[in-house]
Amino acid sequence: MTAESITHRGADADNTPSRGTGSRHPIAGHGRSTGTASDLAELLCASESAIVLTGAGISVPSGIPDFRSPGTGVWAGVDPMEVAHIDAWRGDPDRFWRFYGERFASLIDKRPNRAHEAVAELERRGLVRGVITQNIDRLHRMAGSRHVVEMHGTIEWSRCMLCGGRVELERVVELLRVGEGAPECVACATPLKPDVTLFGEILPQRAMSEAQQLAAEADLMLCVGSSLIVHPVAGLPGITRAAGGRLVLVTEGETPYDGEADLKLSGDVVEELDAVLATLPAA
Repeated sequence: MTAESITHRGADADNTPSRGTGSRHPIAGHGRSTGTASDLAELLCASESAIVLTGAGISVPSGIPDFRSPGTGVWAGVDPMEVAHIDAWRGDPDRFWRFYGERFASLIDKRPNRAHEAVAELERRGLVRGVITQNIDRLHRMAGSRHVVEMHGTIEWSRCMLCGGRVELERVVELLRVGEGAPECVACATPLKPDVTLFGEILPQRAMSEAQQLAAEADLMLCVGSSLIVHPVAGLPGITRAAGGRLVLVTEGETPYDGEADLKLSGDVVEELDAVLATLPAA
């Protein structure tokens, strides 16, 4: 499916948490599901191998709708199995691109918001090892994150499935603007396919393997803006938990992991991550 589809402490920490000394579990107590930005800052500073997992919710403040919100979600009024399935592209690429072309055109000018920038800053400071994202919008990379695993691919490229040629997003949007039907490969005139995982396709093995390894090695997974209901990505927090790592959720909605999380921040993702950065010691 597509990239954006269907993803303690009893007392607050002080404002100057210090880096941990190697303990796998520096703060005791799994299963607490409320807390503050100070609690999260303390967990990050005590962690040695934290990672971030993001879903569509982190990009909503950039003006990109999520998928299932009534009336505003990407799938509102459409059947994704008809417009975003690999069989739709194979069977009628022109019809497929009428939907996906609008999607691409709506994303090309979007820019990272402060939540993306906060995640990149956490990586810059060495507080997280990298980002696993369900999103195809390329905003993590634009924000400055360096180690990004894009589980469902990226809109950055479209690909010719016959000769392997790749075309950049800006060129694809231009082809859609001046032409009719599916954009075609300049080398062999085959309809291009967006370099994302559509419904009916298997996630790229390389990305899945890397994500699973990061999850297994993480002593802390921070999940931001994901409902954590779409598998196999939804299984990654379980890998971290099974290996003894901690789980923190930053999302306004409910998730299947609410009862297991060490900490949950339920406010706006930008406000919550801004507060975390404000609590951390100066870089």
